[in-house]
Amino acid sequence: MDGVIIDSEPVHVRLEKELLEEFGGDYSKIRPEDFMGTTDAQMWSAFKAQFNIGLSVEEMINIKRERFIANLNQIPLVDGVLDFMASLRDSGCKLGLASSNNERAVEAVKNKFGLAEYIDVFVNGETVSKGKPHPEIFLTAAKLMGLKPEDCLVIEDSRNGVLAAKAAGMKCVGFRNKNSGAQDLSKADLIIGSYKDLTVKALKNLFN
Repeated sequence: MDGVIIDSEPVHVRLEKELLEEFGGDYSKIRPEDFMGTTDAQMWSAFKAQFNIGLSVEEMINIKRERFIANLNQIPLVDGVLDFMASLRDSGCKLGLASSNNERAVEAVKNKFGLAEYIDVFVNGETVSKGKPHPEIFLTAAKLMGLKPEDCLVIEDSRNGVLAAKAAGMKCVGFRNKNSGAQDLSKADLIIGSYKDLTVKALKNLFN
């Protein structure tokens, strides 16, 4: 979802910097791109341990979640994504969203942008025990869609997401979003910079 359907990474980074400094941490000592694609629990657990933050991980997650939802009006869709998803639906593909973001954020984004019109299954980071680069979230989405992993393709903008997709035994398109940092997408089967560069035929060719 983040960085692939909505262009949200700048807002995530801004909020995480603000909150970490409010909590007594030093944002200059972390690499935000390392946490893109991971769950809230993974990221804030790492911050709590590194900076000895007094708040619980759950408290920090709750504060971040509420601020993210409050800033949703500042987050646009990625250019061309709705047209691309419509073309997939028209070709008979099932679509699933597998986001490391939390349930309330996923629901808010789904409702704001009408994503239920395009997407069959929504999985969030709170429904799995292991975040990306572990493949659990993609395997869960495939199971809910009634598909075998080898019949699935993932679009990802982060290194952690690409690694998770490949670990799940799925094809993967790396989406190079300039707002997602210098992500290593080299393990992807195909790398694009725009949905204008991607067709249903090109995706099907990856399975031949």
